[in-house]
Amino acid sequence: MTPPGPNMTATATGPRLVEGRGVLSDAVTQALRSGGSPVYAPASVLKCDPWGEDLQLSLYLLYELHYRGFDGVDDAREWDPDLLRLRQDMEVRFLHALRTELSDGPRSVEEAFAPLLVEPVDLSDSLSHRLESDGQLWQLREYAALRSLYHLKEADPHAWVIPRLTGRAKAAMVAIEYDEFGAGRADRIHARLFADLMTDLDLDPAYGRYLDQAPAALLATVNLMSLFGLHRALRGALVGHFACVEVTSSPGSRRMANAMRRCAAGPAAEHFYAEHVEADAVHEQLVRHEVIGGLLADEPALEADVAFGCAATVLLEDRLAAHLRGAWDQGRSALRTAL
Repeated sequence: MTPPGPNMTATATGPRLVEGRGVLSDAVTQALRSGGSPVYAPASVLKCDPWGEDLQLSLYLLYELHYRGFDGVDDAREWDPDLLRLRQDMEVRFLHALRTELSDGPRSVEEAFAPLLVEPVDLSDSLSHRLESDGQLWQLREYAALRSLYHLKEADPHAWVIPRLTGRAKAAMVAIEYDEFGAGRADRIHARLFADLMTDLDLDPAYGRYLDQAPAALLATVNLMSLFGLHRALRGALVGHFACVEVTSSPGSRRMANAMRRCAAGPAAEHFYAEHVEADAVHEQLVRHEVIGGLLADEPALEADVAFGCAATVLLEDRLAAHLRGAWDQGRSALRTAL
């Protein structure tokens, strides 16, 4: 059988391929546009900042080939060995940076999740608290534009863990994902609800529209779940990531719903977060007791990985929050280019 060529299965409905931000991302974009192999010096990966724009954009572009691809890029590039080799080298760099930052991090589920189950007395570092109390509409718009890179594919990265689970863990994970995907109704898929939120905020709800505006701190949060999702060896970390999101979602969503209401952002903007307040409170119990509990009953050796996934999520969310607060405190846009 003749393998698909560049004009046979090129994605015509995916997002636009953006320009690179450095040596590696330039190599990736040029390879995707030309159909050829990425041209780069292997040493450039070792020199690249694991938190920086170049590496994080490169990873995002390569991961996106497993989701919806890019306009005009051959679907077959998803499994191109040269692109996968480059991706693997960058993943090693990213994972090493994460593990180094978390060298003194939690090793047990109890240690990782106990701090998340109690609302902190001091919420001064909470981004949702800031937006609830004194956030402005332009800041809500920036926040939504950035978060769209995940929320327009909400729950997709976590679905990769389903075939890697069994028994209780699989049954509970599927039940939660069923809700995330609208419980059988297309108009209730959470990605669709977020697109409606974006419309209320006068943003373009097209998938991947704001990639070019997204800084490395945001890209890293999306790359983390793609990294965990695409590697069976990191299934425990993906469960830890998913559980962390579900455990922390309900109170944060309540504050975000209040922020949308206070700024008169619109009914769909408020509804997206209001929907998550109730749904994720239920999901929290399922993911903690059934997904994590079931996984560790089957594979107790994965407990440290679950804890790592949770801690890595907190680390990257804190880095993103610091980026947003730093920009907004100076009265400037947190995006690479303002809306």
